[in-house]
Amino acid sequence: MAEASRWHRGGASKHKLHYRKEVEITTTLQELLLYFIFLINLCILTFGMVNPHMYYLNKVMSSLFLDTSVPGEERTNFKSIRSVTDFWKFMEGPLLEGLYWDSWYNNQQLYNLKNSSRIYYENILLGVPRVRQLKVRNNTCKVYSSFQSLMSECYGKYTSANEDLSNFGLQINTEWRYSTSNTNSPWHWGFLGVYRNGGYIFTLSKSKSETKNKFIDLRLNSWITRGTRVIFIDFSLYNANVNLFCIIRLVAEFPATGGILTSWQFYSVKLLRYVSYYDYFIASCEITFCIFLFVFTTQEVKKIKEFKSAYFKSIWNWLELLLLLLCFVAVSFNTYYNVQIFLLLGQLLKSTEKYSDFYFLACWHIYYNNMIAITIFFAWIKNMFLAIINDTYSEVKADYSIGRRPDFELGKMIKQSYKNVLEKFRLKKAQKDEDKKTKGSGDLAEQARREGFDENEIQKAEQMKKWKERLEKKYYSMEIQDDYQPVTQEEFRELFLYAVELEKELHYINLKLNQVVRKVSAL
Repeated sequence: MAEASRWHRGGASKHKLHYRKEVEITTTLQELLLYFIFLINLCILTFGMVNPHMYYLNKVMSSLFLDTSVPGEERTNFKSIRSVTDFWKFMEGPLLEGLYWDSWYNNQQLYNLKNSSRIYYENILLGVPRVRQLKVRNNTCKVYSSFQSLMSECYGKYTSANEDLSNFGLQINTEWRYSTSNTNSPWHWGFLGVYRNGGYIFTLSKSKSETKNKFIDLRLNSWITRGTRVIFIDFSLYNANVNLFCIIRLVAEFPATGGILTSWQFYSVKLLRYVSYYDYFIASCEITFCIFLFVFTTQEVKKIKEFKSAYFKSIWNWLELLLLLLCFVAVSFNTYYNVQIFLLLGQLLKSTEKYSDFYFLACWHIYYNNMIAITIFFAWIKNMFLAIINDTYSEVKADYSIGRRPDFELGKMIKQSYKNVLEKFRLKKAQKDEDKKTKGSGDLAEQARREGFDENEIQKAEQMKKWKERLEKKYYSMEIQDDYQPVTQEEFRELFLYAVELEKELHYINLKLNQVVRKVSAL
């Protein structure tokens, strides 16, 4: 108790304490306002990078290449492929018809196609599509001795160690010869394994008839073998109406069990970013985000210098550091992504007779979107818990530590400002009138008796109220005493009982809050 009473010795004046609290509240409001602006800016960045056209472009392209059936076989499309026969039917049917749009629906050429396909008449096929196969070697698994007379060959699952790098079949063109990777695209994570770049590759022709003959030739010469483990079909489109690139990858995996598993990726991305006025507005938000990041980093560095090792004992500070780290990673991803667009986009658009590998840029766009989404998630967590709960808890804890009632000055200030506005607009009567009205409303005890409450409970409540008021007046007076006053045993007992009553009240309030939360969750 002696420690709790030291604050009364030589304390500062009431005016200085009030001024100090006003400064703290003003600073807190400024920090909350600044962080709120940061959140708005981050939300604009997150949702400003997407638009409904991305969804619709993905939808129409997936419908064309995934749901279109083989003529005469309504149940055979890319999603339903289960055998090698089904795969070649798709290649020579829906894929071929979907890639080559060289005339209008009435077979009239309405504009100069410039030796390129216009899918759905609006989407330019960039370069030419590419087909790539990965295989495994024979004897990558072991046949049980009892079955070696029936089956001498064994092709295991795909791994980089089991991959077949030798030429096969006709061995005359690239589709029969293994080619190493010359791209920076990430490895593909499929259902059955992680597949490297490179493999047995060929590109399609600008001519629909030549491409069909190519498929027939590959089918007749058994390009797909027992060692085949995956085939990729890659191509890219550009829609000038909505300024979006659509990067498409169709994947057919051949498990060691037999059969085929299909998957696909459709990425609609905006690689030409700064075109309209809205794009430049997003660019200004990106610059603002970097300014906020510099300011917040400077603040945390100052805190670390001030508190040293004690700074890292708070979980809220670790959350702050995590948020800063995510922000820096997002900025680095965005910077690298834009640099690669600047370096590669022009070269890719010039390669009209070759495969244009936009998959690398699409992947980095997705990485950046995922990172900014994680960043905004933790930013809102900090807003809800760090900026509100931590500040309020710290204020209450400080008030209790100096032996005063926890008066929430921030809430009082906001509440008082709200009342003043209502009074100015005459939407609420002045406080004096409210006090008079309250005094004339009658005694609460009499009202409780009229409502049928038990007399013993009413008397007990009145005694408890008087007892609390006496303790509050005695121990929680805002007047600062100059002399040290020790606490007697009886006073300590009263304070202890008062603390027990407060704990009961807090427990009751907590139960009520839990009931409210459960009701809200049930809605």
